[in-house]
Amino acid sequence: MIDPAKLEALFERAEREVREGLLPSCQVALARHGRLVESRTFGRASPDSLYAVFSCTKAVSSAAAWLLIQEGKLRLDERVADVIPEFGTNGKEAVLVEHLLTHTAGFPRAPYAQGQWRDRAARLARFASWRLDWEPGTRFEYHASSSMWVVAELVERRSGAEWRDFVATRIARPLGLPDLRMGLPPELGQRFARIEHVGAAPTPEELAKLGFPEIPVGEVTEEALQGFNDPRVLSAGMPGGGAVAKASDLALFYQALLDGLAPDGTRIWSREMLAEARRIRTGGLLDPWFGRPANRGLGIVLAGSEGVYHGFGRTASPETFGHMGAGGQIAWADPRTGLSFAYVTNGHDRNPVRQGRRGVALSSLAAVCASGG
Repeated sequence: MIDPAKLEALFERAEREVREGLLPSCQVALARHGRLVESRTFGRASPDSLYAVFSCTKAVSSAAAWLLIQEGKLRLDERVADVIPEFGTNGKEAVLVEHLLTHTAGFPRAPYAQGQWRDRAARLARFASWRLDWEPGTRFEYHASSSMWVVAELVERRSGAEWRDFVATRIARPLGLPDLRMGLPPELGQRFARIEHVGAAPTPEELAKLGFPEIPVGEVTEEALQGFNDPRVLSAGMPGGGAVAKASDLALFYQALLDGLAPDGTRIWSREMLAEARRIRTGGLLDPWFGRPANRGLGIVLAGSEGVYHGFGRTASPETFGHMGAGGQIAWADPRTGLSFAYVTNGHDRNPVRQGRRGVALSSLAAVCASGG
């Protein structure tokens, strides 16, 4: 059972900053037992609006690779260069498929300009030019975009299908989620909730007063995120952050990652594959941004027994898994309660502390919506 009072508390918190004028819009959704519990949209958007979900995309991209792994068409211990010869330069011959999915591959900041995303020849040339920052498998550092481009190429070479088509035909359509898309075709652009940056960034003094260190920026800059308002960039289907969806699509996608089943009972992912994907595979490696265990499975983040990962709130179980996205996007599932949750917004807060606290509050409220939770 879902506790209606707790559900309303979740929606009230999601609406608050829209009502106060900080965020232009947001969507929030909760699902359980393979079905949508409820989804609401607040602000200047409609229930059919589609949002850029940024790094929440990585779970979808990784789940595409899981399909090939469970079918024996791709191995975690396989050298990437044996599948993509163009990649095997500058010491990258040692990179394994598993390294790509666990952010231990060693090329976290490899450049690839938005204007080249639709050019496959340019992509392969970039692969060849990239260099390692460390020996693969020895460190964890978040690969914001680079490693998932390689995952997409692996899927194309081993499946014979174009990347975006593979996700559509093997994941989105079987799950009954046609609006879960790798990139948005220009003809659907009127449904896109355009990205807006809001609020003011905290000063270094304000961060220090709150006990926060300097926030690293990396490649996820305001300019880069605003670039997704360009239909050419948005349509590229960037595998590390270019998916679009409604909050309800993400919540229902995560329901399928709990049991591997489509709504009609068809098995999409095997139980064995889900168990492998949802196992912490980074050992004691720390996330250098947060100084905490990286807790990475195959392309997803896991809460872990040493303390629930901050993005999943304070009330989710250690088994909770999911992925966050730039601008405050959230998607996760908790096997202990069977709940899955998603929050998306087109209002990208320049204050990362406020944005982080928002995510913690929303996830904490969502995780207890099951009666007795």
